[in-house]
Amino acid sequence: MAAHHQLLASVPATACMTNAFTRLLHPKCSTSSVGSLSNGFSASPVLKCMASANVCDEAISRRSANYQPSIWGYDYVQSLMNDYAGESYGERIKKLKGDVRLMLDKEMDYVNDELHQLELVDTLQRLGVSYHFEEEIKRLLNRICSNNSSYHAKEKQQSLYAVALEFRILRQHGYDDIPAEETLSCFMDEKGNFKPCLGDDCKGILALYEAAYLLVEGEESIFNEAINFTTTHLKEYVLKHNNDDGYLYTLVNHALELPLHWRMLRLESRWFIDVYERGQDMNPVLLELAKLDFNAVQAGHQEELKNVSRWWRKTGLGELDFARDRIMENFFWSLGETCDPQFGYCRRMSTKVNALITTIDDVYDVYGTLDELELFTDAVERWDVSAMDPLPYYMKLCFHVLHNSINEMAFEALKEQGVHVIPYLKKAWADMCKSFLLEAKWYRSGYIPTLEEYMDNAWVSVSGPVILLHACTLISNPTTKEALDFLQEYPNIIRWPSMIFRLANDLATSSDEVKRGDVPKAIQCYMHETGVSESNAREHIRDLITTTWMKMNKDIGDENPVLSKNFTRFAMNLARVAQCTYQDGDGHTVQDNSKDRVLSLLIDPIPLNQH
Repeated sequence: MAAHHQLLASVPATACMTNAFTRLLHPKCSTSSVGSLSNGFSASPVLKCMASANVCDEAISRRSANYQPSIWGYDYVQSLMNDYAGESYGERIKKLKGDVRLMLDKEMDYVNDELHQLELVDTLQRLGVSYHFEEEIKRLLNRICSNNSSYHAKEKQQSLYAVALEFRILRQHGYDDIPAEETLSCFMDEKGNFKPCLGDDCKGILALYEAAYLLVEGEESIFNEAINFTTTHLKEYVLKHNNDDGYLYTLVNHALELPLHWRMLRLESRWFIDVYERGQDMNPVLLELAKLDFNAVQAGHQEELKNVSRWWRKTGLGELDFARDRIMENFFWSLGETCDPQFGYCRRMSTKVNALITTIDDVYDVYGTLDELELFTDAVERWDVSAMDPLPYYMKLCFHVLHNSINEMAFEALKEQGVHVIPYLKKAWADMCKSFLLEAKWYRSGYIPTLEEYMDNAWVSVSGPVILLHACTLISNPTTKEALDFLQEYPNIIRWPSMIFRLANDLATSSDEVKRGDVPKAIQCYMHETGVSESNAREHIRDLITTTWMKMNKDIGDENPVLSKNFTRFAMNLARVAQCTYQDGDGHTVQDNSKDRVLSLLIDPIPLNQH
């Protein structure tokens, strides 16, 4: 085989051009992979024939990350079925929603039972059905927030659980003028420490732990005290009850893995439905609604998945053997970013964006030569099909699909909302490609940046700005030029979730990526800069994630009138799905790490047990 490549490399230019044209029509006729590199990539000698050249260069040694083929076959995805979208289930869901509205209306009559009202709201949220009752919940919380009678304040001070739950629920719903220190001061001593006597109230400590993650920049001192206090006592509780599978133990263990505020909403609801079913206070109406609604919404998600799967197959990008074929995982990302049924178009288009990012990322990280990457970056920046001419076949394919797909989305935005979005979208793609290119240059030169220098580039290269600029055009109604002008400067609403995305990604993937041959990630940059151990570097990165969440809590709380609430939720959810995907390793690339999550959200409906 090697002799065959040498023979091809020595043939006249006319023969080479003919061979290039043949490969353009039949890309699978490219040479097979031979040899192995010590860094884990395989070397594939590929004949480089530039479409605009009259000569051929020497054979190029390409890298390949040996990514696993998709475990979710096209025929399997297209065969997915779900009976819960039927009319009979729809009628039952409608009846149950009416029953829950009656519950919420009755709660308005009980002025002095705020704790039960807050627990009901919390349960609806955690079961994933609160989106049906937004107006009712808003009325209930408005009344709770405005009720400041001295009697009521005195009653709340008797329970850490009630105060912490109220604080978390109100902050989740945008009541950001609730002062943390003043609210919690009655549980603290004169030195600002939480009183030791609270240590026996595990339910209250868990509520305080979850509430603390809603604190914002400027509230660091009370956050640190709350987290240190609650984490210590919750870990002690777990050790003491390590053979217990009870409701509270399950919630505590789950919270210590990742706080509720940081979790992917749809996946959390799927988990909580099972837990709630085993709880002593389970309400059968709420449980049945949660199960039926989950299954009915899942049926819609399956149809959306089939749609994007057909698109993906048509593009041919899944057949590029150096790139990840991950349309299922890319849809999972979109589901994490926005899961409510009315945002199906946003999910489908976001999946396309995510799939294009994944493929182009592999072009820069794995396969392309530096010269080719310069040409591709220029083509994206120009956003002109004539810029495809000097590109090799695989890049022509990538650019063609990118150009057509994004232009099609832009056409829909122009037709439906009258906004010309291409200048904003192409800038975001160009910025990302330039950040990819810089990392490729760092890798090839062996340069190790400082952590600050790395992060200044990496929060763009992780693709957050591209994802969020598109989201603005897909989920905001209407999309406005003012919002796009604001977002194209990459304000904090884009920067913070992108930072969390990058840091979570690096914690999970950096070791494998550096072994394969990639630019040092945040952990390695910090180790090289400071000389600390990998363990200490990882702890520093986790602290940065926490700090960035507090910054994001503050900036999202400070409402910007040009941005829709749907968009700000999407931005926060981007951070959540990133932490979900990379919680136990690289769930985007290594499918064994994400298979169970995909099955629970997109494949398997929840069994309807009779009670």
